[in-house]
Amino acid sequence: MIIGKIWGSFKAQMNKFSNWIWGADPIAQMQYEYDKAVDELKGGREGLEQYRALVERVTRQVSRDRGHVKDLEAKIKAYLSAGERETASKFALELQKAKAQLAENEGQLQMHESSYQNNVTKIKHAMDKLGKVKEKIAGYDAELKMSKAEAEMAKLAESFDFNITTDFGQIESVINDKISLNRAKARVAADMSGQGISDIKAEQKVEQAMADNALREFEMEMGMVTPATAGTTASNKDLGPAVKATETN
Repeated sequence: MIIGKIWGSFKAQMNKFSNWIWGADPIAQMQYEYDKAVDELKGGREGLEQYRALVERVTRQVSRDRGHVKDLEAKIKAYLSAGERETASKFALELQKAKAQLAENEGQLQMHESSYQNNVTKIKHAMDKLGKVKEKIAGYDAELKMSKAEAEMAKLAESFDFNITTDFGQIESVINDKISLNRAKARVAADMSGQGISDIKAEQKVEQAMADNALREFEMEMGMVTPATAGTTASNKDLGPAVKATETN
């Protein structure tokens, strides 16, 4: 009883191991079973070829027996025609034995031929089933690969969930925050670059007008131009509000 329990436990462990192998790569296991069946069929075909050789030997024997029977029948007729009944009787006895042998061999031939044809039918049927199994293996292989790809795509879709609670969502939020900050900096820089431009331009215009006046005064002091030709009045008109305010003061 103890040995039986140990054997049962061993078989259970082996069954688990086999299930693990099948689960690891079922397509490879199916291919292995298919290849093993093909090898068995090859062996069966070789055995069938040897069996057919036996059928051919029996066929030739039956053919020889039929020829022998015909030959004996011809001899008996010839001896009877010649009045040699004693010799004819000897051949008649031999003919009986030959016919019995022929009947036995014909029975053997019929049995072997029938058995051979049955085996041929079985092997053809097995080959046809193996062909379908091969197609199934190819189909299962493609379907299994497709299902794995679909599972990976589904997992990938889950990892790309834009929910802020996921790692990807948090990373995306950080990126968006940085983009917003960069855009804000650019906007601030743009806004600040336009601040005070009008004042700066006005100040530059005043400085240019004052430089022009200084130059004209220098020219008049040096006698290079007269007040009439200097266009002082026209220049004063072009100075603008800031210059006029300075002169008034």
